[in-house]
Amino acid sequence: MDLLSGNPYWQTTVAKPPVYPSLEEDIECDVLIIGGGSSGAQCAYYLCEQGLDVVVVDKRKAGHGSTIVNTSLIQYLGDKLFYELVNTFGEEKTVRHYKLCEQAITDIEEAAKKLPINAEFIRRDSLYYASYEEDITKINKDYFYMQKHGFEAEILSEDQIEKDYGFKKRMAMLIKNDAELNPYSFTLGLLEYGKQHGVRMFEETEIVGQKLEKDEAVFFTKNKSQIKAKYVIMAGGYENQEFKREKKAVLTSSYAIVTTPVKDFTGWKNRNLIWETARPYIYMRTTSDNRVIIGGLDENTIVPQERDAKLVHKRDKLLKEFNKLFPHLQVEADYYISAYYGGTHDGFPLIGIYDEMPNCYFLSGYGDNGTVYNMVLAKIIAEHITTKKSSDLELYIQTRKV
Repeated sequence: MDLLSGNPYWQTTVAKPPVYPSLEEDIECDVLIIGGGSSGAQCAYYLCEQGLDVVVVDKRKAGHGSTIVNTSLIQYLGDKLFYELVNTFGEEKTVRHYKLCEQAITDIEEAAKKLPINAEFIRRDSLYYASYEEDITKINKDYFYMQKHGFEAEILSEDQIEKDYGFKKRMAMLIKNDAELNPYSFTLGLLEYGKQHGVRMFEETEIVGQKLEKDEAVFFTKNKSQIKAKYVIMAGGYENQEFKREKKAVLTSSYAIVTTPVKDFTGWKNRNLIWETARPYIYMRTTSDNRVIIGGLDENTIVPQERDAKLVHKRDKLLKEFNKLFPHLQVEADYYISAYYGGTHDGFPLIGIYDEMPNCYFLSGYGDNGTVYNMVLAKIIAEHITTKKSSDLELYIQTRKV
């Protein structure tokens, strides 16, 4: 799958990434994780201290799939609004989902503290502004549920927004205790942490076939090795769809730029995350080396040639949208990418468990909070493997009722 095009930024931030061998022999393990990106690394993190023999494989270098273009705004609210999810799933399930995502941010923070590579995790609040007058009602509906269920947020007036950020918007909600991180160094740090606890990582090891039986799975590599495992976690991101097409998943395309460094962020309060109610929307954050990541302008296409043909135009438009908000911050686009982006029809990420693929779990943290969703789903899958049960599995399994 042609996941991305352009010149990604994150791989420039780790001077000497760890190098892992390719698999050249037959091996056995308790759990095989297919995918050495964010979701696979998060699964390895949760499993590595459970006394299980865990193997991770990736057909690329570790962290070089969609992880390398993840913009990593670490939030628990998503592109489907709170009240919209309540309309779909009911209030109880929606609140449980958001509580799990809120906890996942704390879990990511705690994990980042343990890692041998700096994940650049920083807590940030999120400014969520009304793009249009009619969107004020949407924010008020979400704020009602936020207040009702104890999520920290406040409404900002037009004057307060201008005072804190320098631009005019009629209304916004400030969501507390979101975060940002470096997804590439986080992934590599998790894999290195796993390695310290016995996880075996193999990169440039492509899976080309499988034999699935009731009590054992055997996967075959392009190098003619085989891996026997009791359990398998498919953590290939959007490439999970190549193993098993899931009808709840929706693939589109998205764009992002990373700017030249900014000397002074005066007028951007606390360098908070910023996004909007418009669909498709624009979002932005800063980086540890004082750049700005601006993303969005999604396109409803999965044809790489169509996606990539718009890249330069999208680059310029993203920069223009940023300059509308912050005309005093003089920047250019240093890095820019186009990439696959995945969501779901109903707004919840997916855990796929299929009768025809026994002992296999498909982790598909699809949606605009992929890193957070991955943490939620990885924790549930690890719990299910080790205890044979999880009280939250039914929220995300592909057979869920809405």
